[in-house]
Amino acid sequence: MALSVENQQPPVIVVMGVSGVGKTTVARLLAHRLGLPYAEADDFHPAANIAKMSAGIPLDDQDREPWLRALGAWLGERAGAGTGGVVTCSALKRSYRDILRDACPEAYFLHLTGSHDLVGDRIAHRTGHFMPPSLLDSQYATLEPLQADESGTVLDVDADPDTLVERAVADLSH
Repeated sequence: MALSVENQQPPVIVVMGVSGVGKTTVARLLAHRLGLPYAEADDFHPAANIAKMSAGIPLDDQDREPWLRALGAWLGERAGAGTGGVVTCSALKRSYRDILRDACPEAYFLHLTGSHDLVGDRIAHRTGHFMPPSLLDSQYATLEPLQADESGTVLDVDADPDTLVERAVADLSH
């Protein structure tokens, strides 16, 4: 479902998907392109979550709930202030997206998706991130794609980031 940004407040966008799909890259470019504030979801994780993931242990729903509520608050603040914003968040389950929507009903989800092989290769070659490749399978197993009643769109990351941003902007304009 597209979101028209004409004659409306700036959008609040969640760039979602499994680790390694390029959420950070696309979200930064999209925020810049639209002139919106940007936030990286990883910055909202408590130290215990980072330690758990760094040890190769997947987070459970109890670990994620305060993180998701903090992200939802950020989104709700941006919507309430009328500034809009772009945040990255895996948002793998419908229930996680529901937590974000509870705080910010206007949230629009840009779901980046890609083949397991492509994403696994990206994770294996990146540096400076606490998410190990061993957790990718658990992320794909947890992933619940956007449903027809959720505001958002799905883009395959087989295209370059600039093309993905242009596709996202076009979808937001409809």
